[in-house]
Amino acid sequence: MTPRSPEKALLALFLLYAPLSWAAEPPKLDPANTAWMITASVLVLFMTLPGLALFYGGLVRTKNVLSVLMQCFAITCMVTLAWVIAGYSIAFGDGGTLNAWYGGWDKSFLSGIGVATLKGSIPESVFAMFQLTFAIITPALVIGAYAERVRFAGMLLFSLLWLLLVYCPVAHWVWGDGWLQKMGLMDFAGGTVVHLNAGVAALVCALVLGRRKGFPESPMPPHNLTMTVTGACMLWVGWFGFNAGSALAADGSAGMAMLVTHIGAATGSLAWLLCEWLRYGKPSVLGIVTGMVAGLGTITPASGFVGPMGAIAIGAIAGVACFFATNWMKRSLKIDDSLDVTPVHGVGGVIGTLLTGVFAAVSLGGVGYPEGMTMEKQIMVQIVGILAVGAWSGIVTWLLLKLSDAITDMRVTSDDETEGLDTVEHNEKGYNL
Repeated sequence: MTPRSPEKALLALFLLYAPLSWAAEPPKLDPANTAWMITASVLVLFMTLPGLALFYGGLVRTKNVLSVLMQCFAITCMVTLAWVIAGYSIAFGDGGTLNAWYGGWDKSFLSGIGVATLKGSIPESVFAMFQLTFAIITPALVIGAYAERVRFAGMLLFSLLWLLLVYCPVAHWVWGDGWLQKMGLMDFAGGTVVHLNAGVAALVCALVLGRRKGFPESPMPPHNLTMTVTGACMLWVGWFGFNAGSALAADGSAGMAMLVTHIGAATGSLAWLLCEWLRYGKPSVLGIVTGMVAGLGTITPASGFVGPMGAIAIGAIAGVACFFATNWMKRSLKIDDSLDVTPVHGVGGVIGTLLTGVFAAVSLGGVGYPEGMTMEKQIMVQIVGILAVGAWSGIVTWLLLKLSDAITDMRVTSDDETEGLDTVEHNEKGYNL
C-alpha cells in the first residue's frame, strides 16, 4: 500500500469535513436586504399614517372627519403595544403541538429578539417591525365599514380583540408555518390575511351595527375628495413596500412584485373608470381612486407569483368586479358598508387569491407552482384558504362584536350621530370656518 503524503491526507480530511462545516454555517446578515426591508416597513406604515387616514377622512362627512383620523392614529398606537406583548408571538411563534393553528407565547414581549438575532438574512427586529405594519393596517381597514356611527371606546376594544383573535391566528396559518402554509396556499402579501380577512369582518360589522341614520335615502357624499385623492396617492406609493417588501429581500422577486403591483393598480383604475363612464356617462375622481385600491388589493396575493400579463388580467377583472360589487351592495342589498371595504378589499381578496392559482402558471408568465402542484390542485388549495379565512373571520368577528357591545355600547345614539362624532366623542371640530 502506497503511503499518502501529508498534503494528500490533509486534503482528504478537508473534503470529508468541509460539507459538515458548510451546512452548519449560521445565516449571515445581508446589508442590502436589511436596508430594503427597513424602507419597506416605513412605506407600509405610511399607508396607514397618513395614507389610509386621509383616504377615509375625505370620504366621510365634515362632522366625522376627525373621528376617522383619530381611529387610524389610535389603532396604530394600540396595535403596536399589543403586537409587542402578544401579537407577534401568536403570529410567528412556535406553538409546539398546536403550531398548525397557533403560534403560542414563546415570543411574548419579543422575547429572544436582540440586536444580532436574524430572520433569514435580515434582523428579526426588522421582520417584526415589517409584520407589525401589516397588523396595523388590517384592523384600520375595517373601520371603514362602521365609520360615522361607532363609539371610540367600543372601536378600540373590538379592534384589540380582533387583532389577537382573528388577524394573528390567520397570519400564523398563512405565513407562520401554519396549516395553510403547509398545504401550499399561495398568498404573497396578504390577499387572505389582510384583504379577505378585513373584507369579511367589515361585512359582519356593517350588518351587526346597522345602517347610518338616513341611509340610503339621504345622500352622504364625501366631504373632501382632495383629501381622499391625496391619501389614495400615498396608498399607491406605500403599496410597493407592502407587496415588494414581502419578498423579504432586495432581489428579482421583489422587483417583479413591484412591477406587477403598479400594473395592477393602473389597470384596476382604468377598468373602474371605464365601467363608470359607460354606466353613468361621466368618470369620477372617486371612481378612479377606488379602482386603484381594488387593483392593488387584488394583485396583492399574486404579486410575487405572476408576471406582467397576469397583472393586467387581474387588475382589469378587479376593476370591473369590484365596481359591480360596490353598486350591488349599496343599491340592491342596501348594506351600509360606509367606505366600501367589503366590495373592494373583500371581493378583491377573493378574486386575487383565486386568480393567483391561475396566473402563477409558467405558461402564463408566472413563477410556477410548489412541487407536486398542478393548476387544478393549486386552485383547490386557494379555495380552501378563502373558505377557511372567510369562515373564521366572519364567525369570530360576530362574536367579538357582541362581546364588545355588551361591555361598552358600540353604536352611538341617534342624536349623537346627527351631531357628529367629532364633537360627541372628541369635543373637537375638523374645520372652524
